[in-house]
Amino acid sequence: MDVSNLIIILGAILLVSLLSGIWVAASLFLVAFIALVLNDNSNIGLVLATTTWGASATWTLAALPLFIWMGEILFRTKLSEDLFHGLAPWLNKVPGRLLHVNILGCTIFAAVSGSSAATAATIGKMTIPELTKRGYPIKMMIGTLAGSGTLGFLIPPSIILIVYGVSAEVSISRLFIAGILPGAMLVILFMGYTAVWSMINKDQIPSEDDVELSSMTFAQKLYATRRLFPVMGLILFVLGSIYAGWATATEAAALGVFGALFLSLVTGNLSLTTFKDSLLGATRTSCMITFIIAGAAFLSLAMGFTGIPRMLAESISAMGLSPTELIIMLTLFFMVLGFFLDGISMVVLTTSIVLPMVEKSGIDLMWFGIYVVLVVEMSQITPPVGFNLFVMQGLTKINILKVAGYAMPFFFLLLTAIVLLTVFPQIATWLPELMTRK
Repeated sequence: MDVSNLIIILGAILLVSLLSGIWVAASLFLVAFIALVLNDNSNIGLVLATTTWGASATWTLAALPLFIWMGEILFRTKLSEDLFHGLAPWLNKVPGRLLHVNILGCTIFAAVSGSSAATAATIGKMTIPELTKRGYPIKMMIGTLAGSGTLGFLIPPSIILIVYGVSAEVSISRLFIAGILPGAMLVILFMGYTAVWSMINKDQIPSEDDVELSSMTFAQKLYATRRLFPVMGLILFVLGSIYAGWATATEAAALGVFGALFLSLVTGNLSLTTFKDSLLGATRTSCMITFIIAGAAFLSLAMGFTGIPRMLAESISAMGLSPTELIIMLTLFFMVLGFFLDGISMVVLTTSIVLPMVEKSGIDLMWFGIYVVLVVEMSQITPPVGFNLFVMQGLTKINILKVAGYAMPFFFLLLTAIVLLTVFPQIATWLPELMTRK
């Protein structure tokens, strides 16, 4: 069958199956199966068995359920409360005041969660009632939470970086280290925008917060900061072991689970119920993601048989696009895709088609992984399937289109981050190169 017709048929089948509500993984398997049938492949059963087993039975992928479990354990502790009370005293005099607690709280929780929606939900549950009580504008409360929640995808340990690393066969440890500086850049952009907005709209920010925060001495602030030490210690323990070369990403994940269980135990939050709930939650999420990865691997192989990726790569090559022009095209492509698919689905669905083009253009796959995560973060705050928007809607009961409008400035800040990353690729590549030279 002609490749152009095959693209139209398979694209239509995938679109219909996704819109009909079929599981993403099942849709991937279905499209791959039909692609092989139309390509007259007689060994579909053997190809299915070997591909799905090879994609799921890999040691690298073992880091995925462990990091998810670590996040699930900490999700059930008083971490969000500790973050608020540990950060608030230091931010009360900064333009924007306690709105920055949303940003820094999400940053810290992202470093132990790896999930965007979980980050926004956990911090939002604590800060929304507190900030509402103090009279902060709902627009900036929701915007800072929805935008900063996306950091769960970028700041290591990131679930989506593990998925990309497995799909693209890129070192997960190097990807984790590569995500640190871009994550810090986003935090600076978010806090900078919040501070500038607050200075322009001084009348919308409470003139002063509660007396307790305003009257705290330096020593009292230091004493309140002690509540951040356990989680910060866990973050440094996990990431430091990777950067220093003491542990692989998988081994660091195991250490992270041990550390999370220990913190939960000493803070009095560990019980048989919370242990069981965290384990079941991690199992459900891990099975869902692994099922999608297996389906994507089967689809990738099927695409190889059809010749679609090769044809697309040759077409892009014939257009004579520079790497920058290709990145602009892919950004627009991912932005449109983000209206219909969640982040992990976007990554595994497009890897088999996009990576050959990227490699042919000479783009570093590690840098491209960070770029993809930034684009996927944008999809988290765009309707109709932006998970962070649903989280904010659930917490505030505000119309989702209004929530999307409140998050729009942070969408453009993410777009700015992509431009900066493209102009200055060292933002993503410098730390991994430094790590390799050590």
